[in-house]
Amino acid sequence: MHLNYYYFFVFIFGAVIGSFLNVVVLRLNTGQSIVFGQSKCFSCAKKLKWYELVPMASFVLLRGKCAACKTKISWQYPIVETLTGLIFLQIFNLPAGEAGFQFSIFNQSSIINYLNIIYLWIVFSFLIIIAVYDYRHQIIPNLFVWIFNGLAFLNLFVWEFNNLDLFRNSGLEIRNFNYSGLIAGFILFAFFALLWGISRGKWMGFGDAKLALGIGWLLGMAKGAAAITLAFWIGAIAGVLLIYLNKNKYGLKSSIAFGPFMILGTIISLFWGERIISFLF
Repeated sequence: MHLNYYYFFVFIFGAVIGSFLNVVVLRLNTGQSIVFGQSKCFSCAKKLKWYELVPMASFVLLRGKCAACKTKISWQYPIVETLTGLIFLQIFNLPAGEAGFQFSIFNQSSIINYLNIIYLWIVFSFLIIIAVYDYRHQIIPNLFVWIFNGLAFLNLFVWEFNNLDLFRNSGLEIRNFNYSGLIAGFILFAFFALLWGISRGKWMGFGDAKLALGIGWLLGMAKGAAAITLAFWIGAIAGVLLIYLNKNKYGLKSSIAFGPFMILGTIISLFWGERIISFLF
């Protein structure tokens, strides 16, 4: 199969996952089941047909409005679906050895490479949920940040197969443990916890500190610090733009969720961290 077909199917798969992540964000802490229950319009409660739930395409075909009550559909839906597809595609095509992970499958096809890709897809699915939920409610959901931290902690172990023959006593073995990555997580956590403590929660929420813990475990010290630095830079630029574009709503004392910027910095650092660090230093 041609490489472009792989890219197409991976992007579509990511968009479908992004559609589910939207459901998780919108139903979380509402009493509704995240897994069960048919999707419906939040305005008129009309149950949506299958053709109204196609990622990205339905939003375009419906012209961004509910087919029944004509209420505008949030841009969150196509944006999250598209970004998830692009992130899944970028992870799928991440060069071997980049960011401490050993893939892509086209560089070195092995079972561990497939597991690495699936692992990062799961990790960034939780990060997308955290980012969107924090953007909407300015709070990081405790359950999902600790799931992310648990997944990030697994990255501190270096895994390998003790036998590539799946039919004869094959299995995963722990070859090593990344102690520097462990320390990196605690350093980033301590930095944000200090900001939270000094400001009594005015500068940072404690959820940001918990999120920084997992970022350090996932990326290590150098790339983790790069991710946090990028988060502050991007956050500052976004804050200035919001004040400039909407002075009636935003001011110097306005609060903006910082979690999405931390996750955006993590994404950039994962994919291009080596180039950023070499450029800066």
